[in-house]
Amino acid sequence: MKLNLKKLIVAAVFAAVAVVGSTISFPVLGAKCAPIQHMINVLGAVLLGPGYGVLSAFVASLIRNLLGLGSPLAFPGSMCGALLSGLLYEKTKKLPAAYAGEVVGTGLIGGMLSWPVASLVMGNKNAALFTFVVPFLISTCGGTIIAIVIVSALKRTGFLARAQQELENK
Repeated sequence: MKLNLKKLIVAAVFAAVAVVGSTISFPVLGAKCAPIQHMINVLGAVLLGPGYGVLSAFVASLIRNLLGLGSPLAFPGSMCGALLSGLLYEKTKKLPAAYAGEVVGTGLIGGMLSWPVASLVMGNKNAALFTFVVPFLISTCGGTIIAIVIVSALKRTGFLARAQQELENK
């Protein structure tokens, strides 16, 4: 992956917004749900692509954990959603694909990948394969709805296309 300084800067800003946004969270069935991360995942998918989107999600998860604002479950949830959202948008250039990628990536794939993290890293012996799917789906659906509202407004004003074009110019 060739370094794109503009995308790197936007990814860093997105990570910062996700960290600050994680102060707006709620517990659901043992998981700490932070819908702003999911909004950022979708914005990262449509503006940055999968590589920088995953980088942003990883950095946000790392900082959240270092500051005590998240748990290790933030890694599989946010990174799977960012990756699938970015890959589907990159492949199709369709916004609904990015939205679906975030929900499936975080809610289903990230939710299931959280089981070994909870069991092995966090010592939660009650966790099972589908333990985190429902809470992750609740969180990602909320964040994705926020993203749909924002992305729709950006598209309507023409800003989305201009920002995408500007970020592709190296």
